Order: sequence, then structure tokens, then C-alpha cells
Amino acid sequence: MIQVLLVDDQELMRMGFRMVLNAQEDISVVGEAGDGLDAVHMADQLRPDVVLMDVRMPVLDGVEATKRITEAGTARVLVMTTFDMDEYALSALRNGASGFLLKDTPPADLVSALRAVASGDAVVSPSVTKRLLGRFLGEGGGTLRDASVLDALTEREREVLVLIAKGMSNTEIARKLFLSEATVKTHVGRILAKLELRDRVQAVVLAYETGLVRPGDV
Repeated sequence: MIQVLLVDDQELMRMGFRMVLNAQEDISVVGEAGDGLDAVHMADQLRPDVVLMDVRMPVLDGVEATKRITEAGTARVLVMTTFDMDEYALSALRNGASGFLLKDTPPADLVSALRAVASGDAVVSPSVTKRLLGRFLGEGGGTLRDASVLDALTEREREVLVLIAKGMSNTEIARKLFLSEATVKTHVGRILAKLELRDRVQAVVLAYETGLVRPGDV
């Protein structure tokens, strides 16, 4: 059973999410919080598998709450936002969120995303990530980080990172590069280790921020 903590300052929004999630045989909502500070405390007490986190809240916003929860290792965090070009969402990804979805995401997609995050995967929407990072990089295609950080990667690892940033799964990358899935998984693990990244979401953000992938490439 996947245990979920709902965090949103709007009770009506929490009610809607709770109805959708509790209707699933393998998902249980174990708690609700109306602000980030309560979320941190409840995550520590309840130890849920996933925290479904709003980013814009009073007392403590979802970005700082995400950082505290992921650094403590109490749960994985899936961020929900109203706007696809929300700087809070980008900050949440940088601070350990395993992905983010829009609040109007279809219920089936929300459930699938929660299951993916609970199993250790990251939820990356290439189109949303492209728009989000494109806003901060600007039309000129600037960079937010020094690309020399990528020097630690082999040519093949850079190639795999580009495909990760384009939203491809390990299966799709294996097919594209004519490799086995096991080999791709090894490459992904080495990329994360060398760049000191937590998961694929942070890899995607880094690929854009260093200019390895441009917003117009996806």
C-alpha cells in the first residue's frame, strides 16, 4: 500500500485529491497538512511513501518544506502547481522534489505519477520542463550553470543525459542507442553519481541549466 501525505492550503483541493487517491486499491491517504511547516512535522511522524505537495502556501512554502523533507529522507515529494511556468516548481526540483504536475492533471495521470515516485522513479514532463526552464534561460539560450561540471562524463554518458532530458525512459534510450536496458541503467547510475544528483529530475534540470539541452530541442 502506497501511503500518501496531502499538503495544500485549500481544503477543497485536498478533498478532491483524497477522493481520487483513496479510490485506488493500492493507495492510502494517511494525513493532510495545510502548510509547509505542518507538512514537515507530519512527514516526520507518519513516514509516508510520497508527499503530494503544493508549492505556494502560508507559514512555510512548499519549496522549503520539500527541501527539509528530502534532506531528512522521510519521504519522496511530488509537487503540484497551478501554473506550468512557476519559479516555485523549478526551485522545488532543485531542492529534491521527484517531479511536479499541474493541479489540473487528469486523475489517471496523477495516480500513475504517484506510483512512479513511490517506486523510486522521477516524474519529468519534457514539455513542461522545457517551458519552465525556457522562461528562466530566456530566448537567447543562456545558461544558469557552468557547463564544465559535465566534463566528468564520457561521451556516451553525455549522450544518455541528453536523452534523459528529452524525457525518454531507459527502454526508449536503449532502443535509440542500440544498447541493453541494463547498460542504460548503468550509464544513468554513473551520471547521477558523477554529477552528485539525486535522481533523473535533477539530471534534467542540470542538462538545461548547463546548455547541454536547449528549450527548443525537445
